[in-house]
Amino acid sequence: MAKGRIRAKLRRSSLYTLANIRTKPSYKKEEAPRGELSGYPRVINVNRPTISEDIPMFCSNYVSTTKYTFLNFLPIALFEQFNRVANFYFLVAAGLTFTDYAPFDWPSQVVPLALVVGFSLAKELYEDLQRFWQDKEANCRNATIHVGNGDFGSKQWREVCVGDIVKVKKDEFFPADLLLLQSSYEDGMSYVETMNLDGETNLKVKRALQNVSFPVVDEDKPTHFGDFSATIHCENPNPNLYTFMGNLDYKDRIYPLEPAQLLLRDSKLRNTEYVYGIVVFTGNDTKVMQNTTQSPSKRSKLELQMDKIIYLLFGLLIVISIVSASGFALTVRNSVPTWWYLMPQVVGEDFDLNNFVVSGLRHLVTALMLYGYLVPISLYVSIEAVKILQASFINHDLHMYDEVSGVPAKARTSNLNEQLGQIDTILSDKTGTLTCNQMDFLKCSIAGCPYGKRLSEVELAAAKQLAAEIQDAESFDGNMRDTATLEAITISDDSNTNKKEPIKGFSFQDDRLQNGNWLKEPNVDVILLFFRILAVCHTAIPEVNEKTGELTYEAESPDENAFLVAAREFGFHFIKRTQNSVIIREQLALNQEPIEKEYKILTLLDFTSKRKRMSVIVRDETGQIFMFCKGADTIIFDCLASNGKMFLEATTKNLNDYGDAGLRTLALAYKKLEETEYTNWYEKFHKAQIASGPNREEMLEELSDTMERELTLVGATAVEDKLQKGVPQCIDRLALAGLKIWVLTGDKMETAINIGFSCSLLRQGMKQICIVVSAEMLAQDAKDVIKENILKQITSASQSIKGKKDPHAAFALIIDGKTLTYALEDDMKFQFLNLAVNCASVICCRVSPKQKALVVRLVKEGTGRTTLGIGDGANDVGMIKEADIGIGISGVEGMQAVMASDFAIAQFRFLERLLIVHGHWCYKRISKMICYFLYKNITLALTLFYFEVEAGFSGQMHYDDWYMLLYNVFLTSCPVLALGVLEKDICAEFCLQFPALYQQGPKNLFFDWYRIIGWLANGVYASFVIYLVNLYIFSPESFRKEGQTADMYVIGTAMFTSIIWVVNVQIFLISHYLTRIQLHTIWGSIVVWYLIVYVYGMMPVGWSAGNIYQQLPEVLGPSETFYLSTIFVTLLCNMPYLIHISYQRCYNPEDHHVLQEMKNLRKDVTDRKMWKKEQTKARQETEIGVSARVDAKKRHMKGKMSRKYSSLAYRST
Repeated sequence: MAKGRIRAKLRRSSLYTLANIRTKPSYKKEEAPRGELSGYPRVINVNRPTISEDIPMFCSNYVSTTKYTFLNFLPIALFEQFNRVANFYFLVAAGLTFTDYAPFDWPSQVVPLALVVGFSLAKELYEDLQRFWQDKEANCRNATIHVGNGDFGSKQWREVCVGDIVKVKKDEFFPADLLLLQSSYEDGMSYVETMNLDGETNLKVKRALQNVSFPVVDEDKPTHFGDFSATIHCENPNPNLYTFMGNLDYKDRIYPLEPAQLLLRDSKLRNTEYVYGIVVFTGNDTKVMQNTTQSPSKRSKLELQMDKIIYLLFGLLIVISIVSASGFALTVRNSVPTWWYLMPQVVGEDFDLNNFVVSGLRHLVTALMLYGYLVPISLYVSIEAVKILQASFINHDLHMYDEVSGVPAKARTSNLNEQLGQIDTILSDKTGTLTCNQMDFLKCSIAGCPYGKRLSEVELAAAKQLAAEIQDAESFDGNMRDTATLEAITISDDSNTNKKEPIKGFSFQDDRLQNGNWLKEPNVDVILLFFRILAVCHTAIPEVNEKTGELTYEAESPDENAFLVAAREFGFHFIKRTQNSVIIREQLALNQEPIEKEYKILTLLDFTSKRKRMSVIVRDETGQIFMFCKGADTIIFDCLASNGKMFLEATTKNLNDYGDAGLRTLALAYKKLEETEYTNWYEKFHKAQIASGPNREEMLEELSDTMERELTLVGATAVEDKLQKGVPQCIDRLALAGLKIWVLTGDKMETAINIGFSCSLLRQGMKQICIVVSAEMLAQDAKDVIKENILKQITSASQSIKGKKDPHAAFALIIDGKTLTYALEDDMKFQFLNLAVNCASVICCRVSPKQKALVVRLVKEGTGRTTLGIGDGANDVGMIKEADIGIGISGVEGMQAVMASDFAIAQFRFLERLLIVHGHWCYKRISKMICYFLYKNITLALTLFYFEVEAGFSGQMHYDDWYMLLYNVFLTSCPVLALGVLEKDICAEFCLQFPALYQQGPKNLFFDWYRIIGWLANGVYASFVIYLVNLYIFSPESFRKEGQTADMYVIGTAMFTSIIWVVNVQIFLISHYLTRIQLHTIWGSIVVWYLIVYVYGMMPVGWSAGNIYQQLPEVLGPSETFYLSTIFVTLLCNMPYLIHISYQRCYNPEDHHVLQEMKNLRKDVTDRKMWKKEQTKARQETEIGVSARVDAKKRHMKGKMSRKYSSLAYRST
């Protein structure tokens, strides 16, 4: 508490000049403007929760994000399961197996159905229990609540009520939305971290009502709250994070409320010992919960298309069942009367001779069950099993294991694996997802001279790639490959790397400024001013680490922290802040003792998104008054004096270079003030501060703008918003794979644009389309006028894109949250979407969590393409849930995003391997598996139909019941599982080297109707051949040496043997990657079939149906006809596929066929030229990423060389 008391003595009012004076004044209750008390619908009695029964009940603070409850789990989950048409069919069929209509016993239908549904229910229950435990952890946290007479006690979060007074201590989360009353600072300031809400890591300053005073709390005994009583009138719950309107009625005075006093649930109190607040919104009424969306039931597109295939198979099932029933009815009417030996013992028991229609209808039910093998219920079980095993491979992939955090990749749901291979658009958060929440001071420009030799990550990635491409002979002609060009491109920061231990926030490397060498530079006075502006112009507070003794800074933004670290390394150490001054320890040379200098803070003009600059007016020890100013270059340049632009041209060039390198830039300027000039200005400014009219803010802005004129340019800074490791390369690979990338962030527009440059979503030469509505228009104009203005901007931008003349022209769309609110309305959202999809990249800034989800929904529904949402904070949960695939990053912002995600990874760079490798594999595996499954089932089922035709549609099967049951469950299950888990068309290395191969998934090339119908046709052909050939060989002639002919069960076993061979050889032919496991499962299935026939035939006669006893050793085994027919049928059935695949590979190969041949011929080793050529071809044209930046550089270099040669040719003539 000692440190807290020391910091509490520091009044912040002089530091936050503009912020504090914007607080609206209070007034007496009887002077309240009309509607001020009655205009807000929500009335809260503070510290009086039971004052009246007329007060409306508010929702509890209990929060639930689960999909089910204890009571509705079974009804809802079963309803979802039997919504699947196949499951519903087998439910009905399972019920009918207990009747006389069933052609087989009940276990053959009930057991598979119970396994399928039970497995799915268990999976749903497990996933929802994870959400339940997460909710329970949050609801059972402890909060400190006022219980009466100034005493505070501990309660669980779920017990917090509207109107309670809550105490929150440092580093604790707020249990509900609170109205700030008092903090450990005397002036009511508090620091809040809102990364769980908007993703921003910089601390927000919140302040209590300035005109409400409370006694200082001593030794944690706030007795003044014992008789505290007030009433709050405020707005109803809404999802807007940045607005709050209302008033506080306290001691007969009305205090207007604003967002600066609202502390939001799931925010964290930082650098403030404690705060007291009034609970305003609880539970689902809080703004963070208002921004959440329901957890949708996600199904992959392959699964949805599989439903359509099931409908097709149902149609085929119904058709052949009707044919069978009609045939049976006609047989009953025309033929059965003459078959005296088939007459039923009880009239009407099996069929009714007097009513063939009723007999046909009864047989229809039997046929629907008999041919049910057309509809593969075991397919669902097999797919679930395969997906679980695929998820296990994802979880254990060491290439997606983060060694720093020790976190592996995690497939939190397995039913969307193949969807990873069909992504079209990635919608990503920024802070913590693309960036690692760290700013590094990298370069600067002082007096027009650039300093800083170390390359940014963007420059380094582009330089390495460009150097590699130039070294390929086919990329450039020989004239460009001179030593100077290569030297310029292959510059690496390795030679400039400082061997010292890296300093967090400072990656600058240039001996001209370091170690006091700046004193030898020209314009020493300007350099000195530059360093002093860095050290003085800020709002940070120095804090000593009690364990290490090191001085750290608590700054409102990471930029300020980087500037202060840079100033310290240059010898200007900010060490102390008092109520109205800052103290800097200046060391001008290494051999000189540091000198402490005090700068009196006279006025601070804070940074706002409208002003885009901040200024501080100080008096140095000599009495001279200076204004130090830093801000966006375009703003600062407009404020320069005519004689203050001497470095403008050179600085502008440097800023352009820094922007192209993906760095965040600010311009620095100053001016000297005379005493009378400042005094006269401050008198006006002070009058505006204490004014209470409606134009007060405009007056303050105008006076601030007046002072920030006639500046002299000093230089510019360039800091690198440190991206996570491998982010530019990952984005480049994803772009080459044909994926579109959108960034949705809660950050300011300037920050978002800088990150766009850093990760190569933006580049120099790309036209930025900014759809923005001014604050004045939002405040003054009607909604229709605002929407008309936005629509006009969208229309104009769309026309610009359509009318572009340069084929290489690229456009980027940038829009802020307030404008997006109107753009997402029904009458405008599709125009906005049409513009967005025609842009190379899209950046949405200042968006709320709900807006993120709405944008994802718009892209998903408007384009019909598969979307992926990725983020790391609670503010990304809505986006993650809404997207077809949700990816959570296990970052520093808690586990909310991970718990809501479908897949979790530790770093953004792992997304490359997750999609391009695992996504591609899973899509191909599941597609091939489903097609093969349909093929093998239709092969079996249609042989039943053919036999029905032969047997007078009697409902008799020529296969034993156990054979039918074991076919999908055991005999053919292992090979198809191995195919779904282990199949690879190409290896992981090739997937990454040829990223365009990923487009096979989004284009759905391996599960389109052409391929599906082809496999169904293959199954029809195979069934026809199997039935006819076996029937022709074994009937009616004898096939045994003793002269016996084959009975129904002998032919059935021979046909079943042919089916086992045909389908297993077929899966052998379609496998590209044959491992020992796959070979063992394929040939093992065939061997197991013979063992089953042998063992089953050795059992007592009563245990088997029909003439199965000793069938293999005595009947089929000794006959060479049995083995020859199996071989002949197998060759005949698989010959069409062999012919097709041979022709395709020779004359119309697919991309993976070419790569397979190249790998087999080792072209990656023996013919690098061909290999590089294929790599160049195997990339999608893209306008974003490092490759696009390199392509633009190459075009520029080619154009430059072409102009040079043209000039030389002209001179020579």
